[in-house]
Amino acid sequence: MNPLAHLDEARTVGRAVTEEGLDRLRHQLQRQIRRSMGMGDEPPAPACSDPERAYFPPGSITRKVNGDLPAMLIGGVAALLFQMLHPLTMAGVAQHSNYREDPLGRLERTAAFLAATTFQSRDEAEAAIARVRRVHASVTGIAPDGRPYAASDPALLAWVHAAEIRCFLNSALIYGPHPLPVVDQDRYVDETARVAIALGAVDVPHSVCELDQYFEAVQPELYLTNEAKTARNFVLRGVGRWPHEVGAYGLLVAAAQGAIPGWARRQLHLPAAPAVERLAVRPAARTVGTALRWVVAPPARPADSGPTVRVR
Repeated sequence: MNPLAHLDEARTVGRAVTEEGLDRLRHQLQRQIRRSMGMGDEPPAPACSDPERAYFPPGSITRKVNGDLPAMLIGGVAALLFQMLHPLTMAGVAQHSNYREDPLGRLERTAAFLAATTFQSRDEAEAAIARVRRVHASVTGIAPDGRPYAASDPALLAWVHAAEIRCFLNSALIYGPHPLPVVDQDRYVDETARVAIALGAVDVPHSVCELDQYFEAVQPELYLTNEAKTARNFVLRGVGRWPHEVGAYGLLVAAAQGAIPGWARRQLHLPAAPAVERLAVRPAARTVGTALRWVVAPPARPADSGPTVRVR
């Protein structure tokens, strides 16, 4: 009997057992992550791979940026805080949102919309956009300063979009796995403008330069209302109960603050500790991000090994 043959067989069996165990671990962690984000146990529908049918085709910079879960989580929390600076947007959230009672529900709906408009077909993305427009049509009211507001207001839609894109980009630049040259940043701003326009926004930035110019023009309209202070404190405090949840959320919020433009961070009265952020928060968030990518997007396998489950 050839001892080398037995050794090869043992290696093959050991490799298979190890891969099976890692798969089970990944699936368990994926379910936990989805539950912690307020999502169900069922994995999302597979992305549309047909360039002719996809809202954003495979290979687009939008899929590259939005497909990185760690950076998107950080950018999403940053965007929530940043958007609070517009008094009319904040009035709509305070008067029409149940974020205090169901904070994860809002996160789930936002994630579902981003997934549909980023990875799904044109028909599915347009259906998601139509649903949001119907919701926006009923969100109207009077802000505490006496001004009327409507979620369908093109100017407010442009603000919400611009704040999201700035935070998503900043987060991708700081915490993403790959560098984003300026040309790709411009492509991202330009590509994602189509979603805002489809929702009803006008005068949407199409480059990083236009994005910066937009914020320079809108800054005089922004300030921290009492409603915004309440919402800011709610987001900063979080809803975790267990020590590991509190610790993970604290790191997420600390990382998110670094993705908010400096001038907006000051207006939100968020503390700034550059040394702590550079030496502690960013390295820790990048380490956690690397582990999270291992969970949700394991390395590619041979073609005959079957599909993998991914969290979008």
